[in-house]
Amino acid sequence: MKTTLKHISSIQTGVFAKPNIDGDVVYLQAKHFSETGQLNSLLHPDLMSDAVSVKHLLNKGDVIFAAKGTKNFATVYNLDIPAVASTSFFVIRINENYKHSIIPEYLAWWMNQSFSQTFLKAQAIGTSIVSISKAVLEELEITIPVIHKQELILKINTLRNKEAALIKQLELLKEQQLQQQIINAIK
Repeated sequence: MKTTLKHISSIQTGVFAKPNIDGDVVYLQAKHFSETGQLNSLLHPDLMSDAVSVKHLLNKGDVIFAAKGTKNFATVYNLDIPAVASTSFFVIRINENYKHSIIPEYLAWWMNQSFSQTFLKAQAIGTSIVSISKAVLEELEITIPVIHKQELILKINTLRNKEAALIKQLELLKEQQLQQQIINAIK
């Protein structure tokens, strides 16, 4: 099945807030993520819950999309701590009638594919800080295979990522071994 993002989800912007050391809600910002959308830092609550509307609290399974700057990625929020996304993100919540048709991780995977990124970045606006608009995001075409195929795609992707990490680790170990051999030869 092919459809657009606006037909299977609701999309809302993140919130603008000033972080506070004594908070009980995490304020997710682009700096918390790697280029590929992996959390790269420990999170600590830095917003007061009374300063945040309940409608902006992230739910497990929400897809957050970094729409500002050069590092555009989609990732799934699956943490057990209350959090809101900053204005750098759009929050994509799959509609109830599609929750049994599409896996959030599959949607994030689809959005991170080069063909999706090319479509989105081609329509980005701005000169110093480029931004992908909600209107553009809504028109992103999604191909939704049956759940079983989505699960297989996600398993293959996980294995590919593990392979890439192992290759990187192997290259690092080879480099360390070579450097050690050179040092031993000098001595």
